[in-house]
Amino acid sequence: MPIMARYGDTSLPTLVLLHGFLGTKADWLPLMPTLSQHFHCICVDFAGHGDNQAEGATEAKFDFNFCTQDIMTRLDSLKLNTEMFHLYGYSLGGRIALHLARAYPQRLLSLNLESCHPGLKDQQEKHTRSQSDAQWAERLLNLNSKDFLSLWYQQPVFADMTAAKIKSLIEYRTHILNMHPKQILKQVFLATSLARQVSLWDVPSQLACECHFFAGSQDAKFHALAQEWQLHAPILVHRINGAGHNIHQAAPEVLVSTLVKLLG
Repeated sequence: MPIMARYGDTSLPTLVLLHGFLGTKADWLPLMPTLSQHFHCICVDFAGHGDNQAEGATEAKFDFNFCTQDIMTRLDSLKLNTEMFHLYGYSLGGRIALHLARAYPQRLLSLNLESCHPGLKDQQEKHTRSQSDAQWAERLLNLNSKDFLSLWYQQPVFADMTAAKIKSLIEYRTHILNMHPKQILKQVFLATSLARQVSLWDVPSQLACECHFFAGSQDAKFHALAQEWQLHAPILVHRINGAGHNIHQAAPEVLVSTLVKLLG
């Protein structure tokens, strides 16, 4: 199966979408009927996810630089009409998008971040996060997929999701997780841990394009983070009602409408 999926006429402005941890390019499908009328959408599986099992790179560290270069190499292979594109990333995909923006600022028409952390400032926070992620990595490798996901979606950041939605998501993700060995996914998870991420708070200040941050009204942690970030960098914060951490899943119509108005 292809690692990238494309929707919309290639003459339209290009919009590249990066999913979150455990996600795949298919996560964006509910947005495509409308988004593809306004953009040439490219949905990418990044390393260890979906159909991108990073063949021939088993010894790589799978860190942010690897993920960034992997994405850019694949985009450049398409030989698009223009080298510039809008970039949208959710959660881990947003953190990869920030790295990509730092490395290739001249390629961006806009940077769009959904529920994305620019980096921990406190060393104790980093240490605590490192220990927590190490535990999650072992659970990923040693538990069966359903048990791991049942624990994963008990985290506070997913508290806005209904029990029915979590059950459905666990069933869907279980099928995907069981399709490939989990070793590469574990390595990607650890290599792109928030504990290992450098500070990216100043990236929006280095860009010539607009930077938009989308925060769910029910996601108090990331809404507060966005407000703090806005005090120090030229980011435009958009509060999406009726959504928590995963806005594109909870409120796809509102998100798409907002994106079209902002970028169209």
